[in-house]
Amino acid sequence: MNTIRFPGLGLEFNINPVITIGNFSIRWYGVIIAIGFLLAVFYTLKKCEMAKIKQDDLIDMLIFTVPISIIGARTYYCVFMFDTLYYYDYAAMFRIWEGGLAIYGAIIAAVITCIIVCRIKRIRIGAMLDIGALGLLIGQSIGRWGNFVNQEAYGQETDSLLRMEIYVAELGKRACVQPTFLYESVWNAVGFLILHLLYKKRRFHGEIFLLYTTWYGIGRGVIEGMRSDSLYFFSTGLRVSQFWGFFSAIIAIGILVYLYLFHERDEEGLPDPYLPKKEKKLKEAAVVGQAEDLVEDTAAESSEDILEIEESDVEEPEDTTPDNSDEDGDVSTETSEKEEE
Repeated sequence: MNTIRFPGLGLEFNINPVITIGNFSIRWYGVIIAIGFLLAVFYTLKKCEMAKIKQDDLIDMLIFTVPISIIGARTYYCVFMFDTLYYYDYAAMFRIWEGGLAIYGAIIAAVITCIIVCRIKRIRIGAMLDIGALGLLIGQSIGRWGNFVNQEAYGQETDSLLRMEIYVAELGKRACVQPTFLYESVWNAVGFLILHLLYKKRRFHGEIFLLYTTWYGIGRGVIEGMRSDSLYFFSTGLRVSQFWGFFSAIIAIGILVYLYLFHERDEEGLPDPYLPKKEKKLKEAAVVGQAEDLVEDTAAESSEDILEIEESDVEEPEDTTPDNSDEDGDVSTETSEKEEE
């Protein structure tokens, strides 16, 4: 049994991190992660109805993103802990049940996979990321309680009201530390509630994902500064998750400000999360091309008709010179008669 106390709140928990049923054993950490995942999937499937995304497409997305995200989370962790844990034991990198997953590795892998699948299925990437961001907040909020059971993801020593008393291996004794798992769990839960309410009012696809990136990035950056088990950029003193948290939040804020200032609400794209099919686009292009040819032909025929009409209206100029031939003849005759007389 592992005893976890919150002296400031008068709470005490005796938790065995392993559930044993006969010869079968499973860790609470895995159970909690699975609960968070299932709740996130249930929520996003229901959200598909509002987003007008086919549930089958979301399930196909999960089939690819879930295993790839786990690989991404493990790879990310192993890269930054290689010198410390795996330099002399490569096989340990594959013993994932011993712990060692990094959420940013999972997010990066999930986003890349989502982009590829969306392009194949002709889904607007922002529309799928908006739903995925809400599911992530659910999974992250619940999943942090797996850290509580394992007595990990805690902060530095403190005497605050929310201090958590656990056995700290680095100190070799019990100590009161910051319950950073609790801070992040609450932060993600509040973020989920806010973004859930804002979903109906979004102005463009991808807005919720950008707001998630901002909210989670700021929270993770601040909370990571309290932790005592952070990953660092190799031999530097720069915390990896803190850097990515603040950096991603700044980028997301910049994109949001630009879109809010220079783009109107996407009235045409919001109702339809799917891009037009290629065949449809080709047909539309052909129709447009035929229409343009018809307009050109009609214009040419009209120009020819106008020219013919103008030519017919132009008459030959009349000879206005007076015909004096008879008069000249008469005059000459009279002159000759007078000469004869």
